[in-house]
Amino acid sequence: METIRIQTEFIKLDSLLKLAGLVETGGEAKILIQEGNVQVNGETCTMRGKKLRPGDTVTLDGRSLTIGQGR
Repeated sequence: METIRIQTEFIKLDSLLKLAGLVETGGEAKILIQEGNVQVNGETCTMRGKKLRPGDTVTLDGRSLTIGQGR
């Protein structure tokens, strides 16, 4: 599992997918999220603006990411 560290209190789901390199564009992220291809903490999430905080886990296409705080 890969850890993506953020410097802010939260990051939105679509932004995280771009930051992690799982998608190339916000439009691609929007489609994948709306189609129910993304899980947050083990549950399907269709809200692209979902706020993710340190400790949350995101899964897309079998690849899991954990949100961490700081560098």
